Amino acid sequence: MDRSDFIKSFNIQIDLAMEAHSLIRGDTGKEIPGVVESKEEYEDASVTTVIIENLSAARLMGKAPGSYITIDSPGLRENNPPLHDNISNILSKELEKLINNLGIPQEAQILLVGLGNWAATPDALGPKVISQVLVTRHLHEYIPDKIGTGTRPVSALSPGVMGVTGIETAEIIKGTVEKVRPACVIAIDALAATNVERICSTIQIADTGINPGSGVGNTRQSLDHNSLGIPVIAVGVPTVVNAAIILFEAFEKLKHAIPGFSRQIQEPTLHQISNELLKPFGGDLTVTPKEIDTLIDNTSKCIASALNQSLHPMIESGEGHMYLQ
Repeated sequence: MDRSDFIKSFNIQIDLAMEAHSLIRGDTGKEIPGVVESKEEYEDASVTTVIIENLSAARLMGKAPGSYITIDSPGLRENNPPLHDNISNILSKELEKLINNLGIPQEAQILLVGLGNWAATPDALGPKVISQVLVTRHLHEYIPDKIGTGTRPVSALSPGVMGVTGIETAEIIKGTVEKVRPACVIAIDALAATNVERICSTIQIADTGINPGSGVGNTRQSLDHNSLGIPVIAVGVPTVVNAAIILFEAFEKLKHAIPGFSRQIQEPTLHQISNELLKPFGGDLTVTPKEIDTLIDNTSKCIASALNQSLHPMIESGEGHMYLQ
């Protein structure tokens, strides 16, 4: 059983388009028809863009057609403010590209939505970001003569989760969109990775919308152009990984480290053992690092800084962190 079959057998959702692309291509390296991938290298990060051009490629990838941009930087997990500023600058520029490509005018209003549960640290990325962004809609509405130029109307919302509010998250956001009438929604949420090295070291942005709760295995109604009637940009960071993935990786390393190991323990046996270990959790256990509090703090500041910088022209490159609330 290869990695792809193992992931499918445990019904593990792949949130990162770059991971889905790599998994489908496998060891062949052959490009998938209708999928285009490009890569840029920076001093502190690499940026991979995956564009899904048609429905047949979308079905194969398990992703909606559109652009998926992934910023990889292991330094995000470190206490390194200058590096975090560099990542914020890169993220800000990529966000600006998406906003411009969607044809959203500079003066148009943007609604920021922080998805997730603020009481559960691995799922608190969205609310954490929202607590630090620069909101200006009320200023444009009540004191327009004093706000000056260089800021666009921005509003923000952390709707919580249905287990806390009793209301479907999509319903809250749809009602807000109908009342506030923004030109675009930018939704921030936690994701799940299929590689432990990507936890809080990867940021994905996409112009295709998002399924709230996917990162913690509790997918709700989708937020996209079809459901809200306006463009939805998704910003996500992997904060968890399925425990079955760790078991598979351990098995792969043992195969390479111990001669004849794969003959002694066949892959069906691995699957059986994995099922037995995960049975107390219904076969679905996600894990997160013990330092997740610090990691969420770092990534939320980085994303909030990038949002401040990309949405308000008055904020110059590298100054987004100065407006964190």
